[in-house]
Amino acid sequence: MPNNSESYRALALQVTCHAVNQASDGHEARSLMLNSINRLAPQIAASIAFIGFDCRLIVLPEYFLTGFPMGDTLAGWAQKACIEMAGAEYEALGKIAQKHKIFLAGNAYEVDPNFPGLYFQTCFILDPSGSIILRYRRLNSLFAPTPHDVWDKYLDCYGLEGVFPVAKTEIGNLAALASEEILYPEVARCLAMRGAEIFVHSTSEVYNKNLTPKDAAKISRAVENLAYVVSANTAGIANIAIPIASADGGSKIIDYRGIVIAETAAGESMAAFAEIDLAALRRDRRRPGLNNLLSRQRFELYAESYRQSHFYPPNTMLDQEVDRKHFLQTQQATIERLAKLGII
Repeated sequence: MPNNSESYRALALQVTCHAVNQASDGHEARSLMLNSINRLAPQIAASIAFIGFDCRLIVLPEYFLTGFPMGDTLAGWAQKACIEMAGAEYEALGKIAQKHKIFLAGNAYEVDPNFPGLYFQTCFILDPSGSIILRYRRLNSLFAPTPHDVWDKYLDCYGLEGVFPVAKTEIGNLAALASEEILYPEVARCLAMRGAEIFVHSTSEVYNKNLTPKDAAKISRAVENLAYVVSANTAGIANIAIPIASADGGSKIIDYRGIVIAETAAGESMAAFAEIDLAALRRDRRRPGLNNLLSRQRFELYAESYRQSHFYPPNTMLDQEVDRKHFLQTQQATIERLAKLGII
């Protein structure tokens, strides 16, 4: 698709997550999710009216539909809080994207018929027609299944391009990073290898006026890859045992030079909006010189070290039922093995 919109505005919309943990069943949880979408609709409309109708990209926080599992089994959370790949929630969000002619990005827990009994934390992007144009499953998680846990079958189903998807759109080449994955440079790099220019980052994290590891990583990912980072944080998580403001504030947009060009404090806010200047980004990516780090990458230097190294193992959830203890047990076994090898 040709890239016609070389300058437009993006918004990291900071909204409160209304968790569904206390819902009695999946039916009640889905009703709560649709309530959240109904709350979003006027907020998005009003934000666009304030920012301007050249606001083409809106990113929503992590957990904005459900919150995260606390004490739920894998099967229980899948039944209660995970949406279907063509579910009513995507349809409702698609109508918002269609009405306002925007690209709408977010994050949800999702079931996949190819992997019964499991779920994935999924980043998605809807285009102005309301269609899903990108579906990225979080690859690094401590307490949730990932494609790496069923690696061989996942590759058979979706291929490597499905693991690292990039949507080439009229507003640039879009890719998604989920929450703490901003701390994993390899994920962003694999997306940049496929042309990603703008990382949409749905997160729910502690906000601090001091530089946090995640905020440092957001700047690093932008600089390393000459890419924008549009990072939307929650404005707190309601209806859950933790204090509501534990993950509240600091949504921001970082440009391809690593400069924070928009940021908001705590509370529900549309203040984190800024111009995305694709033309400038592309000029810098094509300009020879010291700062063009992307073009200076020598991947062959590192490929063999990655091939020879085995840290957290793949396929640990393939063809077997596990509970949440599995994740920490696998991590502990990994630590012990690496310690015996003298690596850590």
